[in-house]
Amino acid sequence: MEEHRIEIENKKRIYVTAVDAVEAFDEDAILVDLKEEGLVINGKNLHIENLDLEEGRLIAEGEIDAVSYTKKKSRSGLLEKLGRMRK
Repeated sequence: MEEHRIEIENKKRIYVTAVDAVEAFDEDAILVDLKEEGLVINGKNLHIENLDLEEGRLIAEGEIDAVSYTKKKSRSGLLEKLGRMRK
């Protein structure tokens, strides 16, 4: 597994390294592709402040409630589940 780093400042700002892509995002969630797995950032009023795919860095701000890992194989299922949770 390639190393990545996650740093959260006061539940208001998150820094993530080794980012391949941002698959989807809205005010409540950001779905991030890392090299071998996915990352889901949940919260409120989330927005992407900076995304540099050449350097593999993401900075997002908002009220961060949770961060969890996902397996890449189930990513489409995750998007469906995320949609159902919001209804």
